[in-house]
Amino acid sequence: MSEPNYAKLEANNPHLDKDKPYPLAGILVVDFTHVLSGPTCTRMLADAGARVIHIERKTGDDTRHMGPYIADGSSEYFRICNAGKESIALDLKDPKDHALVENIIAKADIVVENFRPGVMTRLGFDPEEMVKKYPKLIFASISGFGQYGPWSKQAAYDTIVQAVSGLMDATGEPNGKPTRVGTSVSDVVAGIMGYSAITTALVARERTGKGTTVDVSMLDSTFSLMVQDLMIALGPHEVPHRIGNRHPDMYPFDTFDCQDQPIAICCGNNHLWGLLSNALGHEEWINQADFKTNDLREKNWQKVKNAMQDVLKTKTAAEWDKILHEAGVPAGLVLNVDKTRRLDQIIERGMVKTLPDGNEVLGSPLKYGTWNSYGLQKDAPKLDEQGEQIRKEFE
Repeated sequence: MSEPNYAKLEANNPHLDKDKPYPLAGILVVDFTHVLSGPTCTRMLADAGARVIHIERKTGDDTRHMGPYIADGSSEYFRICNAGKESIALDLKDPKDHALVENIIAKADIVVENFRPGVMTRLGFDPEEMVKKYPKLIFASISGFGQYGPWSKQAAYDTIVQAVSGLMDATGEPNGKPTRVGTSVSDVVAGIMGYSAITTALVARERTGKGTTVDVSMLDSTFSLMVQDLMIALGPHEVPHRIGNRHPDMYPFDTFDCQDQPIAICCGNNHLWGLLSNALGHEEWINQADFKTNDLREKNWQKVKNAMQDVLKTKTAAEWDKILHEAGVPAGLVLNVDKTRRLDQIIERGMVKTLPDGNEVLGSPLKYGTWNSYGLQKDAPKLDEQGEQIRKEFE
């Protein structure tokens, strides 16, 4: 499969106009983040046009030394999280470097950090004290378990949070073992929640003139994703169990085997069930006693699935995908992300883009009418790349 020419395609796309103004233009962010959750948040701020100064250790962010690596030897891990930012390498225990950071914070709108609670205080930048000193400052802390609570000082990684949040237990086949979601979802959702909280605080500051601390936890963020299982645990107070790819309350809402690979098919009401039954050549299913309503189909889901798969296995997934879409039935091929990135829909929406140096990076999922939806237009910085000019600007 050939490589898409993202630059050529986006050049003719008015929805990705690079010259539109940015919604957060003029906002200054001091970025103490590292690895994934915090950098996801500050990368989103950079995509929205904020100036993000990434404060790094002399040895750099840990992810600079993590693969995968591209042809020039630099880390794609670091790039995907830090494109669009500026870098300055400092020793925060050095009085001169500490004073420089204080000068930057004094002029900043936002500070973001994702160390373990207490680290910023030991470094001399206690969040509450900073907001008292600079009343319009928004100081956001992203951590594993939050700034308070009995677990607040514990170390956390994405897999640990997936495990304790209930997400891992909810993922996988009924007779299989609990399974990690196939991406670092706890890190990423905490970064997204951080961005949401910060932009909410910015709106409040515009109305009241007051800054604030922001406390976002990976556990809270991941737990908030557990909507389906919490309906069971908090409603009828029953214990939810993992059920594979099917939906707990609607059927057919599942993946199904075809002649070559799986396909996802979702029917959330009787109208769609009728369209599906006709598309599969079994109009009689519409009024079949044990298939007639969603409740009955959910109760008899295995029988429904078996009947559908007997038909679906007669053609390839791509053939059924075309037939079902033409019939108005929600369906989708189960794809590897390397194929997903090549989809016309992904390309047209600017979800992969080419930066001026030729490197491809993730695009912004946030689209605006008035504001710039293209997002950042420069690559991740080399370590201390803007260090000299930042020192001159803020010393």
